[in-house]
Amino acid sequence: MSGGIHVRVAGEGDLAWLVEHDGHLGEADLRPKVAASEVFLAEVGGRPAGLVRIDLLWSRIPFVAQVRVLEGDRRRGVGRAMMEFVRARARAQGVGFVLSSSAADEAEPQAWHRAVGFEECGFVARLNHDAVGEVFFRQDT
Repeated sequence: MSGGIHVRVAGEGDLAWLVEHDGHLGEADLRPKVAASEVFLAEVGGRPAGLVRIDLLWSRIPFVAQVRVLEGDRRRGVGRAMMEFVRARARAQGVGFVLSSSAADEAEPQAWHRAVGFEECGFVARLNHDAVGEVFFRQDT
């Protein structure tokens, strides 16, 4: 990948780092995601710099459920490299697009989605806590 960023499928040996940095799932939930090759790890200079975790909608469509980039590695192309990896895997599996979302009151994550090539494709009202809606994004592979 560009700029010395390497993205790969996360393995069992990455589990402790993933648990520490995912922000939502613990080991019991991450372990099967890792086993199913649904978590990817970005490395910069051989050290972990970010993760992306996907869920499969309709058992086939990749939905980006979590993106995390370490603060010191932000704005260096790590998130973009991870999304290139996700799109390439989806394309290799014959899937034409990837989905993602962000809470409607989160302007920065929405801007990131647009910056890495996602296009807004829908909205669900009152989906999150405090009745905040969710903006959905799509990116072709």
